[in-house]
Amino acid sequence: MGAGHGHGPVDTPQAGQPSDYRVKLWIAFGITAAIVVTQAIGSIVTGSLALLTDTAHALTDASGLLVALVAANLMMRPANARRTWGFRRIEVIAAFAQAALLLVVGVYAAIEGIRRLFEPPEVPALELLVFGVVGLVANIVAIAVLSSSRGANFNMRAAFLEVLNDALGSVGVIVAAIVIATTGFAQADAVAGLFIAALIVPRAVKLMRETASVLMEFTPQGLDLDDVRAHILRLEHVTDVHDLHASTVASGLPTITAHVVVEDRCFTDGHAAEVLQEVRSCVAEHFEVSVLHSTFQIENEHIRDEEPDSVRHD
Repeated sequence: MGAGHGHGPVDTPQAGQPSDYRVKLWIAFGITAAIVVTQAIGSIVTGSLALLTDTAHALTDASGLLVALVAANLMMRPANARRTWGFRRIEVIAAFAQAALLLVVGVYAAIEGIRRLFEPPEVPALELLVFGVVGLVANIVAIAVLSSSRGANFNMRAAFLEVLNDALGSVGVIVAAIVIATTGFAQADAVAGLFIAALIVPRAVKLMRETASVLMEFTPQGLDLDDVRAHILRLEHVTDVHDLHASTVASGLPTITAHVVVEDRCFTDGHAAEVLQEVRSCVAEHFEVSVLHSTFQIENEHIRDEEPDSVRHD
């Protein structure tokens, strides 16, 4: 019986190495914290639901960005014998937590917005407009800082989503202020709150689903294990594939493991090593998701048949 373990290149983000985005996160966090203070004052002065909701959203953003900062620092710590992946998965946990916070804010905004449609409070339009513009300008700066790295990993994606949603919320506040000032339609504030909720909830749910699938170790999106199995079975000397598993450790770091059954003579004529190399190349090159970190156990039918049913997974 032989085992093969392939890491592939380790000097690129595609190979699973974390990139350092801490400076960008610090800048975005500082901007968002300033927005929280400014809008909190504004919501007290105006009594606006839209601004209060946007303030709560900004506070969630600041908390989320702080979580992202902590995660970004932990991700840079090297792996060791106890933590073999280091803290790579912390980015997924952080993104899930940020999505959960966003969902709470979105649900609150929806409930309170519906209530205020029927009981609209008086909201000073000018003050609301001023605070809305201040929030929008600050969020645009934060978006500019994070935009180039928004697809780098789950952590940065969640951070960008937080700031983007807050910017859209500021737009809602501004629109509500203009409508109230020009038409006297007081429910515009509640409508803006519902608009913010409609932006937050679907994106939060989508991010939660994606991060939960990683935490549950589901097969990476875009990788069809039936197709992988079929490719491996077409290789010369391979007679069976079982215990085929694939998961994602962190962004850009998919992994795959399998037991590959080969003909008995492969262990005496040198073909076992060749089959191992072919299987590793197969999963690294033939599919939409390139898996560079792979572990394969090469075995014959006798070894396969001796494995207890309780641990074998066809």
